[in-house]
Amino acid sequence: MYRSGAVMAWNVFKFCTALRGLGSIMILLVLAVVGVSYYAVVITTYGPGLAAGGLDSLIAVVVLILFHSLLVMLLWSYFSVVFTDPGSVPPNWRPSVDEERGDNDPLTGLDFPSDPENDRVRFCRKCNQLKPPRCHHCSVCGRCVLKMDHHCVWVVNCVGALNYKYFLLFLFYTFLETTLVALSLLPQFLAFFSDGEISGTPGTLATTFLAFVLNLAFSLSVMGFLIMHISLVSGNTTTIEAYEKKTTPKWRYDLGRKRNFEQVFGTDKKYWFIPSYTEDDLRRIPALQGLEYPSKPDLDAQEF
Repeated sequence: MYRSGAVMAWNVFKFCTALRGLGSIMILLVLAVVGVSYYAVVITTYGPGLAAGGLDSLIAVVVLILFHSLLVMLLWSYFSVVFTDPGSVPPNWRPSVDEERGDNDPLTGLDFPSDPENDRVRFCRKCNQLKPPRCHHCSVCGRCVLKMDHHCVWVVNCVGALNYKYFLLFLFYTFLETTLVALSLLPQFLAFFSDGEISGTPGTLATTFLAFVLNLAFSLSVMGFLIMHISLVSGNTTTIEAYEKKTTPKWRYDLGRKRNFEQVFGTDKKYWFIPSYTEDDLRRIPALQGLEYPSKPDLDAQEF
């Protein structure tokens, strides 16, 4: 069913085309924030604290271990999103047919482009090809993306079936890292407003102040995005689908929270918090390939 609201939503996504040229700048901005934080936490504040002895040295060791561990996971997840293709439609892709169940070829007798609102088989007029379930055309990338969630200028890439987990881990580790930096620099930040003397040069003090403000801002903003995407994962939906089905009480791909989570993160718990999958999960979970998705039989006729 055609809705004017959907047109407005797509206009918002098309607005991202104006940001296409900012890709490399956004990566440099991320690295700049990491550099400022590293200088303020490691070089200026807690690195020298290792030689202080006593409780101060113990606190410095704990902070530095946590800081570097989270930083490694953050950068690993970030560049996994940047360099992993979210998934494109294979050439000459056609929907699979289950002959044992007596399914008919859904393309038989179909003259494209047909009515995409009523047919289960969808066709992209821009790419001039068939579209798998949950696939959407990205106006920024100029192609159809499997299980597209959104185009993110921060990672200079679309977020889709093959890199959605990496994007979620990037949000997760960014939230933990920025929260840690903000808390570890909080005493120095409060010292700016005290009457006592503050050690350090004007440059180091300014860097510490800037690092605290930036990390606090990122922590609060990323927390909101993280909560939103946790909600999407629990319902086995994407940002685009959440808007499209806002008036639909039931969702055909909602298999329950546990199975919904496994559709994104896999079944091996050892791999849940790293941007990678086991070969077994990639083989057994079709959703991780982006072309087929298990659904509720009673809602199989539902499609967007």
